Amino acid sequence: MKLLLASQSPRRKELLSSLGFDFEVVKIDCEEILPENIEIGEAAAYLSELKANAFRNLVDDEVLLTSDTVVAIDNQILGKPKNEADAKKMLQQLSGTTHQVYTGITIKTLSKTITETDVADVELDEISDEEIDFYIKNYKPFDKAGSYGIQEWLGMAKIKKLSGSYYAIMGLPTHLVYKILKEI
Repeated sequence: MKLLLASQSPRRKELLSSLGFDFEVVKIDCEEILPENIEIGEAAAYLSELKANAFRNLVDDEVLLTSDTVVAIDNQILGKPKNEADAKKMLQQLSGTTHQVYTGITIKTLSKTITETDVADVELDEISDEEIDFYIKNYKPFDKAGSYGIQEWLGMAKIKKLSGSYYAIMGLPTHLVYKILKEI
């Protein structure tokens, strides 16, 4: 079977490669819009499946992998920041709190679609405005849900505690991907 990864994320490419899978990266043009009343715990899976369904028709020997990550706090989803001010606002909101990171994956073949979600709780230490400015200036987290990457400075310096998969927080719950791909 030929594995197709529908993601431009360098982190997802690195993680899937580290799992030992050969794959081809494909692009999907899909407007990622959530229904208004969707449950937060279902949002990442919804977006992942939306991307999978927007992909061209698969052929017999292909397996498609899509993924999406959302960060949530106080019953609100924090997407990717639009600009520096948006990133700063998100990081101020996350400072000194515990939030959830949901990563949904969809693995699709010609005959079936499997969608799963993994969730992790992340507790952050207080982040000063100077530290937020430093992080945004040096790491430009504009392609990351919640305006941060766990593998970068902010994750190393400010995560006090996490409960769940580190890799799911990075954007790909590798344990779920491995298990499902091995079963196919």
